[in-house]
Amino acid sequence: MIKQDILGNPVNMIYLGLGSNLGNKKKNIENAKFELIKNQIRILESSNYYVSLSWPNPSYPKFLNIILKIETDLKPKNLLKICKNIEKKIGRKKRLKNSPRECDIDIIDFKSKKMKGSLNLPHPSMHLRNFVLLPLHEISKKWVHPKFKQNITYLLNKTNIKSLRT
Repeated sequence: MIKQDILGNPVNMIYLGLGSNLGNKKKNIENAKFELIKNQIRILESSNYYVSLSWPNPSYPKFLNIILKIETDLKPKNLLKICKNIEKKIGRKKRLKNSPRECDIDIIDFKSKKMKGSLNLPHPSMHLRNFVLLPLHEISKKWVHPKFKQNITYLLNKTNIKSLRT
């Protein structure tokens, strides 16, 4: 049973960003969600789907993105390992950085932890990405960036969200 005070406190939550811009994008994301559940990761909430231009090369296929609020007993690096395995299972292959991909799973925030190294938390570019901020705002309007101490509404207002579509 999840305690109500934890659900209401965005500081104690874990947020994942899922995206796809190759193949059946929605099916890829739904399969990734199913694999997360199979790995004892509880999905508490999911944002709507958002379509965004590929970055940094907008000529690549557009992305379909969502944010998940999850709960798990895993440590951050163990969660990352599971996410990487799921990406491969969905069909992701080694390619050049920022190339199109079948599945991308990023740990956006892990209980407001700050880490550097093989896993950087919070996600180092999330505050600049409209396709992360808008769906995150949708499911957690009180979320505050662990490093910058700025709330989600402030960060969202500093980005261009006009290129996003639901």
